[in-house]
Amino acid sequence: MTDEPELREPDLPRTAKVRPKALRTGWTTGTCASAAAKAATELLATGKEPRWVEVALPSGRRVTFAVESSRLDGEVATAVVVKDAGDDPDVTHGAHLTATVCWDPAPGVHLFGGEGVGTVTKPGLGLEVGGPAINPVPRAMITQAVTEVVGERGIDVTISVPDGERIARKTTNRRLGILGGISILGTTGIVRPFSTASWRASVMQAVQVAAAQGETTIVLCTGGRTEAGAMALLPDLPDVCFIEVGDFTGAALRMAVENGVSTVVFVGMVGKLTKLAAGVLMTHYTRSQVDTSLLGQITVQVGAADRREEVDAANTARHAYEIWDDAGVLRAAGDELCTRVRNVLVRFTKGKLACEVAMVDFTGKIVVAATKPEWVS
Repeated sequence: MTDEPELREPDLPRTAKVRPKALRTGWTTGTCASAAAKAATELLATGKEPRWVEVALPSGRRVTFAVESSRLDGEVATAVVVKDAGDDPDVTHGAHLTATVCWDPAPGVHLFGGEGVGTVTKPGLGLEVGGPAINPVPRAMITQAVTEVVGERGIDVTISVPDGERIARKTTNRRLGILGGISILGTTGIVRPFSTASWRASVMQAVQVAAAQGETTIVLCTGGRTEAGAMALLPDLPDVCFIEVGDFTGAALRMAVENGVSTVVFVGMVGKLTKLAAGVLMTHYTRSQVDTSLLGQITVQVGAADRREEVDAANTARHAYEIWDDAGVLRAAGDELCTRVRNVLVRFTKGKLACEVAMVDFTGKIVVAATKPEWVS
């Protein structure tokens, strides 16, 4: 019996620590939508086409945006602001956030979703089912921006994103029950370049959505290939149960416990599983390294002591995997690795979740080891 590893969940890295130069921040869809809404409202209220508008971020900081285009058709005004995501690889970079406004006899700002903005069809997102996928912070930003122009006068604001339905195909919206377009998102108004904070938030939200559907089992996958393998392994589970967890296993497990999930299945490749087996619950490459000596211990445990030195010196976990395969102990070593990961997951959740683990090959399609023998291909 090996000593149990210390459980660790390192903090997120700061971009400045891993990049040689500072990267440009950008703006969320929510910030851009608020700027478009203010520009359209100024045009409606004054008849003058604004070239620039200033809006407030949740922090109170004010930022200025160029207005891409605007037009006034009778009592309806429309304005467009193009999203700049900075140096973040964001699928909505370059999207045309469009606001159309008109007067309403009822006081206040009345917000609607138009073309390319998704509709919420499932609970668990903190938004009204049947309503537009515009999150609370962007709603508040849009309301503030418009109110700065017209006060309490009644106005209807429709946010749309031409091509939003196509862009949404590159997101997880459909699985979360957001259909027909993208979500209008943002908590700070700023996109941090290459930040993994948004991924962590999406993982936590995905767990909440699955739980809100009454699902008690979730499947955590490290990426697209492992997710495909997991879906083939567990075909009876609905899509909402499968979550690309990336580096954020710890965050997902905490959210699962908080939301009444009872069972977690983790499906991954040897690298991430090795980090988890070592007790690391946030596995970003800048915060944790693969411990091949752990794999060396397993090599001895499964009767291949003559290959331990080779495994200890392996360049990567994949290299160790190949050594196991060559030595004929891949199944036994993989099963032991999966068992160690399960023990870590159970300890991290203080026994509140039942956990199972499967290791897939590098195609993601074949289960080569698991805590449940019947799962192995």
